Amino acid sequence: MLVLGATSAIAQATVRLLAARGASLYLTGRNAANLEAVTKDAATRGSAKVESQVVDLNDFNSHEGLVEAAYTALGGLDGVVLAHGVLGDQAEAQRSWEATEAVLRTNFLSAVSLLTVLANRFEAQKAGTLVVISSVAGDRGRQSNYVYGASKGALNVFLQGLRNRLAKSNVAVVTVKPGFVDTPMTAHLPKNKLFASPEKVARGLLSAADARKNEVYVPGIWAIIMLIIRTIPETVFKRMKL
Repeated sequence: MLVLGATSAIAQATVRLLAARGASLYLTGRNAANLEAVTKDAATRGSAKVESQVVDLNDFNSHEGLVEAAYTALGGLDGVVLAHGVLGDQAEAQRSWEATEAVLRTNFLSAVSLLTVLANRFEAQKAGTLVVISSVAGDRGRQSNYVYGASKGALNVFLQGLRNRLAKSNVAVVTVKPGFVDTPMTAHLPKNKLFASPEKVARGLLSAADARKNEVYVPGIWAIIMLIIRTIPETVFKRMKL
């Protein structure tokens, strides 16, 4: 398994579960010290083999080489977990195109670049599972985070098309849509009962990957919440403060 953005909270929880299964892992992250810690932890938890690479995934030119390195180190790939992303600052994005672009570049364009390389590989081998962490925020634009939501909404549509393309090649494309997750990225937000732990999201992610599901909300209650939100008429929705 290749885990992209392995130092994020959800990815770390996922790596722990994969290591306990004895999976061979190739981990990436931007922070060398944090990545080393995650790598050592995976080794102690039972990973058959664990390699890592410090990389900024916004460097699109590095993606071909990164995927090749993972294939070489592990002798092939059965699956990928794409977990990197940023929440961004909505207020700043409203003031600055540069701030908006940074969110779109990390959450959407970087993911598309990586998935293009990986999809071609998996299509050729006619096997594999691509697991991508998106967000419920991509289901409908809201004034409080529509830039982040737009990046995830675009990603969701891309994944739908990729899933359609790769189905005939026995490649699963799994879109994971967490709701609120208690991570460092959301540390500034007031917490409530809808916040899930990274461990709970990781368990849901792997369960969906094992079952080769198409899309999954984690926790499942978000499927109901977002169904309600999506069905609110736009004439009403645009006046709501969400």
